[in-house]
Amino acid sequence: MLPATLIDYSGLLKNVSLLLENARRSSARVVNSIITATYWNIGQRIVKYEQAGKLRAEYGRALLAHLSADLTKRFGRGFSADNLETMRLFYNAYPTLKISETVSRKSSEGGNEFNLNDLSKIFPLSWSHYVLFVRRDISSDARNFYEMETLRCGWSVRQLERQIETRFYERTLLSKNKKVMLSKGAKLQPQDIVTPEQEIKDPYVLEFLDLKDEYSENDLEEALIRHLESFLLELGGDFAFIGRQKRLRLGNEWYRVDLVFYHRCLKCLILIDLKLGKFTHADAGQMHLYLNYAREHWTRAHENPPVGLILCADKNAAIAKYALEGLPNKVLAAEYKLVLPKEDLLISELKKTRKSLIVHQRSCKKRR
Repeated sequence: MLPATLIDYSGLLKNVSLLLENARRSSARVVNSIITATYWNIGQRIVKYEQAGKLRAEYGRALLAHLSADLTKRFGRGFSADNLETMRLFYNAYPTLKISETVSRKSSEGGNEFNLNDLSKIFPLSWSHYVLFVRRDISSDARNFYEMETLRCGWSVRQLERQIETRFYERTLLSKNKKVMLSKGAKLQPQDIVTPEQEIKDPYVLEFLDLKDEYSENDLEEALIRHLESFLLELGGDFAFIGRQKRLRLGNEWYRVDLVFYHRCLKCLILIDLKLGKFTHADAGQMHLYLNYAREHWTRAHENPPVGLILCADKNAAIAKYALEGLPNKVLAAEYKLVLPKEDLLISELKKTRKSLIVHQRSCKKRR
């Protein structure tokens, strides 16, 4: 028990919590400003290199692929050809920045090198915000509007994306009472709320800092994924582990595939997605999205098309569903079905594991 004199402990806790949350948000903003300035600089160098060599479009793509491979070897994730293309587009969208002589200085190599701290002040939004601008087909006037409103209202990336998708700029232009429209746009919706942890775990921030991001939504899901990984490896030597929580980007959205294996006998990738809730058609659609991406970006020329496995661990029903549609022929689908673990076996293992994990968690809580 706390002494009776400490009558406002809840106020202390609230104030300290607020201080920590603000500190985390501030840290994320500082990192994001440095990221944005750095990526603008990278985009500038790519464009100037292309212009100096008067590269054609096909050579430009080859340059990005080559640069991507070398940067990835040296610095790790975050430098795919697609990301480098976004940096190039970013510089092209903001080419005529009025940067004073105090911001730029001559580098030892003879080129203009911009001070990141000063340059970051010119880009007040996060890199994720700018990615939305350069990857969406919007006019420069619309972009300027969304930038000003994002600064004025403090829009998160989610808010900005929602406003762009609902054509907030066009609706405001057509509105007779623009003041009311702008005040409505400033209101935060429940789905827009972003915690400091989510800001720090932004994929771009994690990539830039070269931090691990293989985390699951909760302990139960993470434990299930780890167990499934071990279970499949124990079924035989045909399963080769590739990765857990393997990330991919489709358009402006980031996704994670819970487990990725390679099957030596079938010569294909196995993508496994675990759902703690009930199986829905959306789960199947998302898996086919993963498979299309994996077929194009992760599958090698001599390999068969990837196959997906959706495992649903709902407490009332467990489901194992292979995504075999879209394969080149039925014979290949039948071969997959024959060699891969039986759905009944997977369901049984999933139920047993889930039950044992829940019992273990409850016993741990009692001991506390």
